[in-house]
Amino acid sequence: MNSGLGALKVLLVDDNQHMRAIVSTILKGVGIHEVREARDGAEGLQALRDWPADIAIVDFHMEPIDGVEFTRMIRNAKDSRNPYLPIIMMTGFADRPRVVEARDAGVTELVVKPVTARSIIDRINAVVFHARQFVRTDDYFGPSRRGIDDAPQQATAAL
Repeated sequence: MNSGLGALKVLLVDDNQHMRAIVSTILKGVGIHEVREARDGAEGLQALRDWPADIAIVDFHMEPIDGVEFTRMIRNAKDSRNPYLPIIMMTGFADRPRVVEARDAGVTELVVKPVTARSIIDRINAVVFHARQFVRTDDYFGPSRRGIDDAPQQATAAL
C-alpha cells in the first residue's frame, strides 16, 4: 500500500510490548518503516533528543512519565527540540475528564483502544494533511483546541 507516508519518522511510546508490536505492524503496513519504540515517556523523551521524529504516538497511562506529562514536556520544556511535534495519544478510556486532560496537555489527536489500522491511519493523515495551527495563551501551548463539547463522543476525531 502506498499511502505517501513512507518518509515519516514515528516515535511509538507504550509500556505494553504487544501494543507496540500491533501499532508498529500497522505503520509498516502503510509504508512507514522508520519507527522507533520506547517503553515509557522518559525513554521517549530521550529518544527524541537523539532522533527527530515527525510524529509521536503515545499511550496515556505509563510509568514513570505518562503520555500527558510527556506531551506537556514536549510542548513546554525550554530544551524541547520540537514543541510543535504532532502527538497522537492512545487510551483505553474515552471519558470526558481523560479527553479534556489530554487536550489541555496539548495532544494533537486521540485514538481509543482497541486501535484499528483505520483509526491510526486516519489520525496520522489528520496531523500530516490537515494540521491545526498552534496557539499560545498564558496557560496553554499546543494545537488549536476545538470540538471539546463533543469530545467524548468524538474521541477518535480531532480534539
